[in-house]
Amino acid sequence: MKLSADRIKAYLKPEYSALDLKAYAQVSSTNTLLREAALEGAPEGCVILAEAQTAGRGRMSHRFYSPADTGIYMSLLLRPADWPAAEAVRITTMAAAAACEAVEETASRRPGIKWVNDILLDGRKIAGILTEGTLNPRNGRLDFAILGIGINVYPPEGGFPDEIKDIAGAVFDSRQKDGKNRLAAAFLNHFMGYYKAPDKSAYLEAYRSRSLALGRRIKVLAHDGAKEALALDIDPDCHLLVRYDDGTTDCLSSGEISIRLPSADTDRP
Repeated sequence: MKLSADRIKAYLKPEYSALDLKAYAQVSSTNTLLREAALEGAPEGCVILAEAQTAGRGRMSHRFYSPADTGIYMSLLLRPADWPAAEAVRITTMAAAAACEAVEETASRRPGIKWVNDILLDGRKIAGILTEGTLNPRNGRLDFAILGIGINVYPPEGGFPDEIKDIAGAVFDSRQKDGKNRLAAAFLNHFMGYYKAPDKSAYLEAYRSRSLALGRRIKVLAHDGAKEALALDIDPDCHLLVRYDDGTTDCLSSGEISIRLPSADTDRP
């Protein structure tokens, strides 16, 4: 079954039934369309979903593979009250924890999080998250944020393109009854639960427990090259604490890391 706003609403918890869902067969980019709506004054809770994107993008303007009929491409408009710009990373990490829980709920498989925004299953990327914020020039606070997530629900017919076939995966191996709509609703239920919680750090343990980096040797990828490090912890501000081989430590607020993973770490529970 295709993405359907009505079908997704049927699976939402009653407290989130007011979310304004719009589902399309194809768009350029759900984040782009929702940003246009936000600038025109759309309220928090608007959600745009698509079966395919012609100009999907990830972090650092990377292209996000968004073929028809295999994935969920979703953007959610948020207008958090009095959040500084630095808090936007919390939206990304809340979404990562929620995405893992949604997969566990609908597919009975346990994915993991590659800090900060990639979701992996059996060592392959099944989802990516892109949060884009706009600041209020008067106070430097977030005016609004757009949470975008793309999830590979099924493998594409003929397989993934050569450039990503060794790193991309999907939530389900085969078509499931209402799989896309159930998964989309589960993500929204879990994310909104964290976002609306009085304690904005309530999701941190869920995020840490699914981290694929903690306790492992990683490579921190920087402009001046890659540095070997041990991932020590994720702090309350969602920074990754690392110790380099020379004994120095660092607190990473953004950037890329590389991890070598045995597939068993993201397998079925």
